[in-house]
This record gives sequence, structure tokens and C-alpha cells, in this order.
Amino acid sequence: MRNRGRRSRAVLAVALAALLGAAGCDASGGASSAPSGGGSHASPKPTPAWDRSPRSVAAVGDSITRGFDACSVLSDCPEVSWATGSDPRVRSLAVRLLGTAGAAERSWNYAVTGARMADLPGQMAQAATRKPDLVTVMAGANDACRASTSAMTSVDAFREQFEDAMGTLRRKLPRTQVYVSSVPDLKRLWSQGRGNALGKQIWKLGICPSMLGDADSLTSAATLRRDRVRERVEDYNRVLREVCAKDTHCRFDGNAVFDYRFGTDQLSHWDWFHPSTDGQARLAEIAYRTVTSRKPVT
Repeated sequence: MRNRGRRSRAVLAVALAALLGAAGCDASGGASSAPSGGGSHASPKPTPAWDRSPRSVAAVGDSITRGFDACSVLSDCPEVSWATGSDPRVRSLAVRLLGTAGAAERSWNYAVTGARMADLPGQMAQAATRKPDLVTVMAGANDACRASTSAMTSVDAFREQFEDAMGTLRRKLPRTQVYVSSVPDLKRLWSQGRGNALGKQIWKLGICPSMLGDADSLTSAATLRRDRVRERVEDYNRVLREVCAKDTHCRFDGNAVFDYRFGTDQLSHWDWFHPSTDGQARLAEIAYRTVTSRKPVT
């Protein structure tokens, strides 16, 4: 009887433990550590879809987006702009997305030669009046291309100005998509163009003196100056990436323009600084890959 009683109590203990476990309690009678809500985790917040086929494009930025010096000396040539141009040799982003007729009707170029980041909020306000599906941004080279390294736009000011530009757009168009190009590698421009005698003479007229001044000098001071400009451009690109990452409808190119290993064929033979028609085509390719990618570039 004594053994039978022990077995009965053991069976009862096992059954009780199983019952408590099924009821979601621990041995002390407290609540189980399993999550509430039927044991299921909350669904992750869905990522807003990126429209890879926008129906209209507006461009803001500087001389690169205006096609400056791509067709003739000291002149804008917007027909070869990487963003909105009509030239078939370039096949601009707008043409690739909208077709030739669509680009002519539904793309607009508000970039201004010589513009710096401080000018971008005004351009954004103009672009917003068109209510475009996509706005392209390429700005920052002129913030580094100053009379001296001390005159370059500070990183904090650059950030504030870009945030202001994005805020200007968002107050009017909260869901318009934005493609942001990285600032090109200005030191590579120097290294590619310095071998051309004509180009160096043009540079002496005042093109990007912080980088291109005393083009043949390889002194430690000249090298340090160029390195400072390149570092500032890298800082600008970090700002562009970080500010863009906070906006669910913004895509940065992942430094693709900065990293592109362009040669002299991609440079204007008028000034050996701005993109040639071929260079504009390469910029259009980079932009198109970023805009139409299924996943954002990091």
C-alpha cells in the first residue's frame, strides 16, 4: 500500500506539472515568459515601396546637371544633362524612365551653374511646383571648389543646408522620391586633367582653385591642400548618405559617382573638369541603376 501510494502521488505530480505547463505558468505559479498576444510577435513595420517607374522628373543642382562645357566653351548645354537631357548619346535618366516624348513633356531642370548647397532650398521650391514623382540632386562640388580650403563650406553648414532643402520639398511633397548623387572625386579630376597643357591653362582662369591651383606642384603643402579638399568631399558624401537615410522616399547612390574611375574621355575637352557628353552618359547610367534597383544601395 505504501509503494502504491508513492506511485499515485508521482503520477499526480507529473500530471499537475503538465497541466501547469499547458496553462502557461511556471512552477511557482507565476506568468510564463512567453510573449503575450497568443505567443506571436508583432509584425515588423513594412518598408514603403519605392516606385521604380516614376512618371515625371525634376532636377536640382549645379553646373554638372546643366551640362556646362559639354558642348561649347563656358556655356550650359542642358540637352546633354545626365538628369533631363534629350541628346540620344546620353540617354538621360528622364529619357530612360519616361521615353523621349515623355521626358520632353514631364521633366524639368532647375539646376544652376555655380550653385552651392545653400542654393538648393530655392531650387527645391521651384521643383515642387511641378509636383514631380522624382527629384534628382547633385550638389556639393562648388562647396569644396573655393578660393582656398578655409573657404570651403563647413560640414555642419552643409548638413543644415541639405536638411533645409529636403524639408522644403517635404513640406509640399511628402511622398515625392529623391535620388541623391554623391559628389565626384575632385582629386581624380586633378590627376586625370593635369597631364593636358591646355587644360591646365584653363584651370588658371579660376576653376576649382582649392584643388586645381598650382596643378604641377607636388610639394607637401600642395599635396596636403588637395587631400583636405578630398576629405571634405568625403565628409559631404557622408552627410548626403545620412540625411537621405532618414527619409523613406530618398535613395543615395552609395558613393557610385564618387567611386567611378572616369578617364579623360569622360571630361570636357574645353576645361578638363566638367563631364563631357560621354561623362554625362555615365552619370545617367549610375542614376538609372540606383533608381530602378529593387533594393536601395548602401
